[in-house]
Amino acid sequence: MADVLIDLALLLTAAAATAAVVNRDPARQAMVLSLLGICLAVLFTVLQAPDVALSQLAVGSAVTPLMILLTVRKVRRTGTGRRRK
Repeated sequence: MADVLIDLALLLTAAAATAAVVNRDPARQAMVLSLLGICLAVLFTVLQAPDVALSQLAVGSAVTPLMILLTVRKVRRTGTGRRRK
């Protein structure tokens, strides 16, 4: 039973990682990166590493995508105000 859970978690993680690579829009990519962080946290939990799973859940699924989204918003906002000569 444990092997089935590990295999399922690995497949979900691989699918989420592939989806993150395939997306070209940075905002969508950040959302999929958040999903990848959750999948990795589940994988670490199944592999009996709860401390690593909690760290991954906090950083990988919350902080990093939020910073990416804020950066994309800032770049898009300042990028539209500039004019080329």
